[in-house]
Amino acid sequence: MSTFMPKQQDFSRKWYIIDAAGKPLGRVAAQAAVLLRGKHKSIFVPHVDCGDHVIIINCKDAVLTGKKLTQKYHYRHTGYIGHLKSTRYDKIMAERPGFAMTLAVKRMVPDTTIGRKALTRLRVFDGAEHTHSAQKPEVFDV
Repeated sequence: MSTFMPKQQDFSRKWYIIDAAGKPLGRVAAQAAVLLRGKHKSIFVPHVDCGDHVIIINCKDAVLTGKKLTQKYHYRHTGYIGHLKSTRYDKIMAERPGFAMTLAVKRMVPDTTIGRKALTRLRVFDGAEHTHSAQKPEVFDV
């Protein structure tokens, strides 16, 4: 008896929609990362890209618990010496809440070719409207 090894053509990709209104940003991002990788499927293997498409709506209404809104920073470096830029999360959530959600999900998927491919299936929207109703996404409760 041999071990079953699923191939790319063995998977069918579904579309899920997650509503982030009133939910912690990290909990929503963690569930989105699980769906993007396909870890919720019974035939998951880490070396095959078997994840689904994920739409996250109402990112502007996601909450950061505790004092993260004022004490958590996003750092980026310009490439020049001494040019480390930092932005507090209250400013990010006010101006670009979808970026904060994308960052959280990006840090929860592996930094490999499979993880980068999985991030292309993530769609993030600040409000309740999305442009993927033709794909008939299923509502996923977090």
